[in-house]
Amino acid sequence: MPELPEVETIVQDLRPLLQGRRVDRVDLRFPAIVRHPEPEAFVRELRGRRLGPLTRRGKYMLLELDAPLLLVVHLGMTGQLLHVVPEEPLRAHTHAILSLDDGTELRYRDVRRFGRLLLGSEAELVGSRKLPKLGPEPIDPDFKAVDLYHRLQGRKAPLKLLLLDQAVVAGVGNIYADESCFRARVRPDRPAGRLSRPRTARLHAALRDSLLEGILNRGSSVADYVDARGEKGRQQEVLLVYGRGGEPCFKCGRPLAAIRLGGRMTVFCRTCQR
Repeated sequence: MPELPEVETIVQDLRPLLQGRRVDRVDLRFPAIVRHPEPEAFVRELRGRRLGPLTRRGKYMLLELDAPLLLVVHLGMTGQLLHVVPEEPLRAHTHAILSLDDGTELRYRDVRRFGRLLLGSEAELVGSRKLPKLGPEPIDPDFKAVDLYHRLQGRKAPLKLLLLDQAVVAGVGNIYADESCFRARVRPDRPAGRLSRPRTARLHAALRDSLLEGILNRGSSVADYVDARGEKGRQQEVLLVYGRGGEPCFKCGRPLAAIRLGGRMTVFCRTCQR
């Protein structure tokens, strides 16, 4: 699933290409990908709109329109948002095409169809629970280690599940949760509320470093993720534990453990993470 670094990479790619453009045509090839409003209203309201700033919140892309409206894109597990010329061959599982006034197209593609498109005001989308309330951004300079400590206190759930909870911190998924726990030398399966202040400070720094490195390397292409140009990222080449269960730990050489937490495969080192 695309996480904060992957979504941020796409946003940075698209921001200068989309702002000021007008949506001339909307081709909705799989209407169920629109979760709000009804597909017919989505097409009607979006056609002719001028696109404003593109931002990110957690794993969501927020595209302001020339009214108090937001076009919200969530990539789900396999979603891709591509900026192409019309001559680019149409790939299977392309569910929505926005034709822009400069002759380019913005295409949404999603093999497993777990992603979603939303259109409405922020208050409307939050009020209808189509856009969830999200926790703080872990790479925001204003989000301090003490803030993370207070969010984990009193919680009995395994640490990794709290990191995956978007109401605790926004944008972290399976990849960067495993990587951050390893860098911080903490077990992902320990009760989150038992993490001491020093260990929480290490985890806070590891989260920030892992996510910023992921952005620098333009995301992790471990499955379907590609950037807005259809190119793979490079972060998968330097991952330390994710997807490496049973392989030697890069630090101590012992086999990495692989367990399931909340249905998610979780990889860690029993020696280095205590």
